[in-house]
Amino acid sequence: MKLKFTEHNIFLLSLLLKGLNGALELIGSILIVVFPPAIIVRLVNFLTQNEISEDPKDLVANYLIHAFQNYTLGLQTFWSVYFFIHGAIKIFLVVSLLRRRHWAYPAAIIVFMLFIVYQLYRFSFTHSLSLIALSAFDFLVIILTFLEYKILKRTV
Repeated sequence: MKLKFTEHNIFLLSLLLKGLNGALELIGSILIVVFPPAIIVRLVNFLTQNEISEDPKDLVANYLIHAFQNYTLGLQTFWSVYFFIHGAIKIFLVVSLLRRRHWAYPAAIIVFMLFIVYQLYRFSFTHSLSLIALSAFDFLVIILTFLEYKILKRTV
C-alpha cells in the first residue's frame, strides 16, 4: 500500500507528532515532580561521565551538564507546571482538530503562534537550536492548519 503525501496527510502526521510531543510533555511533567532536583543532577552527571571522559568537548554531554548545574526546586516547579500546561494544551488542540471542530483551527493557530513567540524569547537567552527547530515545526503546523481550515470552510 502506497501512502500519498497530500496536504491533508501531512497535516494529520503533524498532528500526530504534536500530540505525541504533548503526551511526552505530560509524562515529563510528572517525572519532574517525582524525582527531586538532586537525583536528576546526579543522573545527568552519571549519564554524561563516560562521554565527557572520552571527549571533554562533547556538545550534548556538556549541554546537559550546563543545563542542569543550577537545577533547583524552583526550576523543578516551573518546568513541571510549564510542561504540564504546554502538553495538556497541545493534546486538547490536537484532539479538537482531529474532531474537525471549527473553533479549534483559529485557536490552534493563535496558540502555536504564542508558543513560537515564547520559544524565540527563550532562544534569546539560551541560544538553544532545539527552540528554533520547535519553532520551525510549530510554524509548519500553523501553515498546514490554516490550509486545512480553508478546505474545511469550503466544504461546509
